[in-house]
Amino acid sequence: MTDPQRTPRGRKVLPVAALAAAALLTLTTACSGPPKSGGADGEAYRLSADTPAGQAGLDSFTWAVYAEPPTLDYISAFDYPQNTVLSNVCESLMRWTPQLTLAPGLAEKAGNPDPTTWVYDLRPNVHFHDGGVLTADDVVYSLGRQMNPENAAAWAQQFQNVSSITKTGPLQVTVKLTRPDSQFNQYMATAAGVVASQAGVEAAGQDYGTSGSLACTGPYRLGTWTKGQSVELQRFDDYWGAKAKSGKVVFRFLTDPSARVNAMLSGEADGGYLIPTESYERLRTSGVGTLWFGEGLSTVNVNVTTMSGVLGDLRVRKALSLALDRSGFVRTGLGGAGRVTGSLTSQAAWAAAPEQVRRDAFAGLTPTEPDLEQAKALIKEAGATGKSITVATSPIGQDVSVLATAVQAAGAKIGLDVRLRTIAPNAFTALFTDPKAREGIDLFPETYYDSITDPLDLLANFKTGAYQNFASFSDPAYDELVRKAVTATDPAERFAVTAKLQRTAAEQLLWIPVAEWPTAVFLNKRITGAPTTISYLYYPWAADVGAAR
Repeated sequence: MTDPQRTPRGRKVLPVAALAAAALLTLTTACSGPPKSGGADGEAYRLSADTPAGQAGLDSFTWAVYAEPPTLDYISAFDYPQNTVLSNVCESLMRWTPQLTLAPGLAEKAGNPDPTTWVYDLRPNVHFHDGGVLTADDVVYSLGRQMNPENAAAWAQQFQNVSSITKTGPLQVTVKLTRPDSQFNQYMATAAGVVASQAGVEAAGQDYGTSGSLACTGPYRLGTWTKGQSVELQRFDDYWGAKAKSGKVVFRFLTDPSARVNAMLSGEADGGYLIPTESYERLRTSGVGTLWFGEGLSTVNVNVTTMSGVLGDLRVRKALSLALDRSGFVRTGLGGAGRVTGSLTSQAAWAAAPEQVRRDAFAGLTPTEPDLEQAKALIKEAGATGKSITVATSPIGQDVSVLATAVQAAGAKIGLDVRLRTIAPNAFTALFTDPKAREGIDLFPETYYDSITDPLDLLANFKTGAYQNFASFSDPAYDELVRKAVTATDPAERFAVTAKLQRTAAEQLLWIPVAEWPTAVFLNKRITGAPTTISYLYYPWAADVGAAR
């Protein structure tokens, strides 16, 4: 994820954005997105760069989300529900655009005078929702919360190479690194780079993120939060940028997929992301609105959470992968809008890589066609016949439940006893953040979204001690490749090293890759303007939503 989600970065910000834009244009016309056809009637599913711009303002609109965020504290914003809301309230130093490029955010300029220094010059006269004005002190404090080990921040890994963050002017912050880090500035466009008011956060204390003000700077401020039902955002009239088109946004928590879709069909909700895949065709043909698809930088995988038991044997992991019906999952679990893959990373994440490197990165990866005879032989060879493993499932949506069932079916065909454990949608997000939630679980379906347009975002997860290295995989050679990729200042060199990481992850089946999946968004006829891409997790998308006519 992770939720889930760019381009190689040189020493300057602007050339990178231009490179990313060119790369994205290439990928959207060539190698990205869902298959050219799918669905019950064979009608094409195609990627759209955006939805039409809103034509006028709105008093309010309502958005359906599949779960209530446990908190809106930015240091814990590591999944879809939190970021879908938070991206409209809190802003980062840099900004991820709907085109998945890097742009200035609260920092109007980002300088990289040497490989281990980033200098951020802040916008003047930016107001917080609590009435304060943005200063360098707020940036130092906000980023410092991510680095404080007592906070157990979800984004702490992105600060592993930071030696200091200091105020070097009233509106200037300098970040010193212990070594070059090709990813750091890119992550400053995610929740890792969020800036909140120091006074506001300290005043809220332990209640920060769960009630009251979030003390941020975005186009919306946190309004009423009715626990278990909805959270309301209100337009912030002192916003430094273009004012939001809607005066209010109401996010309704609808954990049941059918209820969520019915709300969109009835007009009770005007739209939503993460559409239940089983409802694609129903929404597309409803006449109530439009179902859009955009670049998701997302892959659906089976996350291996432990290697201390049966799955510690590579032969068992390979056998499960060989028995898995990926094509059936894409048809049923993704409503035909996706494609089978043997890669943990999406093709779009490699868009800016040299062509030969990109070919090398995808050559000879995990086989995607089932081979039951070989799978059975591997299970027998490993002495795993009859052994049991537990897979988490959840009624979040058909993509999760169908994949869990597909893993169970694959296991049954080759002699494994695969048991399902159902987890409530609100609790499913805890699998990513709470080790206790993963106790007794060997595998769980995960749709991983890149937070930056760079395959290293996912592949760095298998470094020793990494946040999502749930199975505690540890290989000094892999760690060294991650170090080389992160510190490489030449993009071509970085991608070449990252391709080696991709092959290693595939050889070891650290997660089991299944499919690529585009972003889906439904908008009824009343509204338009929401981006189609995965950018909505870190871009203030709701501010762009306006009346369709």
